[in-house]
Amino acid sequence: MDVKEAINKRRAYRSLDPIKISDDIIQDLAESAQMAPSCMNKQPWRFIFIRDKNMLDKLFTTLTSGNKWVEKASLIIAVFSNPNNDCIIRERFYYLFDTGLATAFIILRATELGLVAHPVAGYNEEKAKKILDLPEEMRLITLVNIGKHSKEINPILSDNMKLGEKQRPPRRLIEEFVHINKYDPSKEKYFLGD
Repeated sequence: MDVKEAINKRRAYRSLDPIKISDDIIQDLAESAQMAPSCMNKQPWRFIFIRDKNMLDKLFTTLTSGNKWVEKASLIIAVFSNPNNDCIIRERFYYLFDTGLATAFIILRATELGLVAHPVAGYNEEKAKKILDLPEEMRLITLVNIGKHSKEINPILSDNMKLGEKQRPPRRLIEEFVHINKYDPSKEKYFLGD
């Protein structure tokens, strides 16, 4: 599978079947993140790979009600960093961007391995940080849930989520978000009301 194919195959499925998470899978995903670019090669990303059932159960208590489907995940990758781990140039903090790049590399590699890698924002950050023993200065940016896509739609999903399991949600047209040479404010009409 080439990169373009992995990009096209990647989906944020919520219906998951359990899989065995081996040390080799963790190593493979970590090696993919390791190759991501970052400002001045600072590599600000940090990851905790959680596969222990007791730890997963604790993390599940931090989820919002709309993310109960995550309880089918076999692995959660806690993605975290600190603004001081990366370049800070005037008001620009690069740690979120660079950590996002490394996380995208993990997601694409997981896709290539035939797995689902679905990041979520619906969790209580402070509670999750406490469970994971993360220092206060760290930001828990996302939880990436890993599993195998299930052919059976998870019955706890909302109707909208179930529809998303059957077909890819619509994508914005390129002309709605791409500007050439300079900003075109008329394109903002596409984003109003979203």
